[in-house]
Amino acid sequence: MPSSFFALISRLKHITRWSLMRNSSRENVQEHSHIVAVIAHALAVIAREEFGKDVDPGRAAAAALFHDASEIFTGDMPTPVKYHSQAISSAYKEIEAQASVKLLDTLPKKLREAYEPLFNPAEPEKTLIKAADKIAAYIKCLDELKAGNREFRPAAEQTLAKINAFDLPEVRYFMEHFVPAFELTLDELDFTVS
Repeated sequence: MPSSFFALISRLKHITRWSLMRNSSRENVQEHSHIVAVIAHALAVIAREEFGKDVDPGRAAAAALFHDASEIFTGDMPTPVKYHSQAISSAYKEIEAQASVKLLDTLPKKLREAYEPLFNPAEPEKTLIKAADKIAAYIKCLDELKAGNREFRPAAEQTLAKINAFDLPEVRYFMEHFVPAFELTLDELDFTVS
């Protein structure tokens, strides 16, 4: 029987994020996972190159690609519901863990060992992926606000507070040097080489 792992992963494109919010531009989990991987890679490079930390950008990017893979089975639980209470949050984390095991079990045994660390990354990559996830959510909020969708204002404020709570120099560096450009229009972006 063929393995369904990659066919299931490809279905992340059908899972819509921000389902309780009015969106000017829809975002799916596959798109979100891509930008989280790009940002996690950048955070790891910044951590290593600017702050001398022992972190692997490739491992951070690869694990970030799978950080929401369990949502193939669970869907994207809206943040207000997911964190409404400790009981709901704990139950959802358990469901996510079981969904990840179920997904990993669709791989041939010889490959499973290589993918398990991507579903359960170690530190420091784990924290960088969590930070990248919040930064990606904040960027989505900025996009919506730029499009005139004020519904995302509270989400932007709450997400920015969560980003600041990481208190990591690589996160501050990314937020200072790269995030402001997301508020610009295409014509305002600088294409000159520095």
